[in-house]
Amino acid sequence: MLALRLTRGAHPFVLCGRLLVAAASAGTGFLLLSALSHALSHPGAGGALLRLTWCVVPLTATVYFAVAMARNDPATLPRAGMSSVGLGPAALAGLAAASTALSSLLGSVVALLFFLHLRGDLPGLPFDGAAAEMLAADRPLPLAAALTLLAVVPTVASLATAWALRPRAGRPAPVAPQPEPAAPVPVPSGLPWGVALLATGLAVESWAVSGTSRDGAGLPLPGGAESGALGGVLGWLFTALGLALAGPGLTHLCGRVLQSAHPGAVRLLAGRGLQEEATRIGRPAGVVCAVASGTLVSATLYGPGAGSSAAGPLTALGGVLVAGCALATLLSAGVEARRSRAAANGALLRLGAPASALRYAAGLRALTLVVVFASLTWAVATLAAVPLRP
Repeated sequence: MLALRLTRGAHPFVLCGRLLVAAASAGTGFLLLSALSHALSHPGAGGALLRLTWCVVPLTATVYFAVAMARNDPATLPRAGMSSVGLGPAALAGLAAASTALSSLLGSVVALLFFLHLRGDLPGLPFDGAAAEMLAADRPLPLAAALTLLAVVPTVASLATAWALRPRAGRPAPVAPQPEPAAPVPVPSGLPWGVALLATGLAVESWAVSGTSRDGAGLPLPGGAESGALGGVLGWLFTALGLALAGPGLTHLCGRVLQSAHPGAVRLLAGRGLQEEATRIGRPAGVVCAVASGTLVSATLYGPGAGSSAAGPLTALGGVLVAGCALATLLSAGVEARRSRAAANGALLRLGAPASALRYAAGLRALTLVVVFASLTWAVATLAAVPLRP
């Protein structure tokens, strides 16, 4: 009940984020139910498990976005005096998990209603039964299996939120932004591991594509796309994980480069800001880089004149879902970074720093990240597309 009241009284930005979480959960739930429909209409085929495995990608994107929105919710930040009324860090993490589960459950309900409507099980509405053939409307829907699949997103998202916001021993819980003295910024240590995973992902994708070309046929993805699907999905997951691990290190390195060679005040502010926000901004920026590179590779594979069958509606839905979650997570991280720097910026303004210097520093940070990660996206997409070219 408390989680529901916090949801109703939240800031409009937080409410919008939770509605986006519900929409992402609805899309993922619909893809899971579509995989169930394929299994019903093709009981002896081996593509049902592959389609269910393919749903791991949008499921991961949805859970990642849900955790990011829960972390960006001001209601989850411990405040002075809250522990005395039983709302310590652990209780607030539980409330955040409950709010995430509530939003995801709303999306799952919408997915079920929309799925039944397109199957023709809910007559009397526009577009009733529009996808009856694709969703196996001629076969009875096993309710237990459908409810089990729909419970995956709320369960995983709430558990991931509780784990991400749990109070850690030996480390103070995050609190509302307060001015703090300058301290050395720790260097993210995931860059070597990220590069190794990125190379592994590109190798797996190349192996999957070469195996498909030798066999002459690929495994079908949802919607009819073909191209060594299982290996391609695993390779992309390795690539995305590698870029997410390498993102903070690259962002921190960009901050060091900006502060090199006798920097001025603007470059110092921009470089220090990138170093302080390396983990918060770098990880979602790496994920967006992975999604953008995957989109470019898909355009090479399924674009006009590519020779492959066009991607179907379910594949397009999954791609839009993953891209939307990645972009929304990056925007949420940007809002969180701006909020965390509000106290420091206020202190600089009180000391007489011009507001234009702060704006120029913010613009320089954004421009640096765009240039670096856009170049990385182009490089990864080019390397991944090499085996696809005749």
